[in-house]
Amino acid sequence: MKWFLALFSSTLGRKVVMALTGLFLISFLVVHLIGNLQLLKDDGGHAFNVYADFMGHNPIIQTIAKGNFAFILIHIFWSLMLTIKNRKARGKGYDVPGKSSAWSSRNMGILGTIILVFLVIHLQHFWAQMHFGQMPVVNYDGKEVKDIYTLVNHWFHVPWYVTVYVFSMAAVAFHLVHGFQSAFQTLGLNHLKYNPIIKFVGYAYALIVPALFALIPVYMFFN
Repeated sequence: MKWFLALFSSTLGRKVVMALTGLFLISFLVVHLIGNLQLLKDDGGHAFNVYADFMGHNPIIQTIAKGNFAFILIHIFWSLMLTIKNRKARGKGYDVPGKSSAWSSRNMGILGTIILVFLVIHLQHFWAQMHFGQMPVVNYDGKEVKDIYTLVNHWFHVPWYVTVYVFSMAAVAFHLVHGFQSAFQTLGLNHLKYNPIIKFVGYAYALIVPALFALIPVYMFFN
């Protein structure tokens, strides 16, 4: 037990936690994106509301969702600890890479802060409203479900929110460019033979997923 506590109180242990929670959040983004893409269907929000109702009442999904919140908090906490420790030890920022390193790797702290601010705004306008606010309902085949589509449609027609959303997705993209590859390296899963594949998949993921997230509010704003 002592070795376990010693590992996760060390810099290496904290990086392992960051890598594991980061990879979980990366996989969660794909699931979240699949649901959000239902917003693009021209059905008055039917597909999205049915999806949201299923996600909100499925016990397995809800358990995973709670775990996701926990992983987000752990990821944020350990990133702050690592940043503070690096600054104290070397007087510089996150990971303190050389000047030849990528811009994203030198600014992970800034990118993470932007994403954190976005998450607070996003949760306030959607999660908090869905759980604690007054929500309209719609009837599908005799079953009443929360009309979350109307809430989303409202905010995706607010210019400042759409701008913040798109800007934040750009920050997510840069964060993923470094985070994806860094997670594999931290866990010792990188190899000279497979590094080009990991790099390609990482860049593709960092480009496609945030771009699709950003596409949704832009499409809805102009339609």
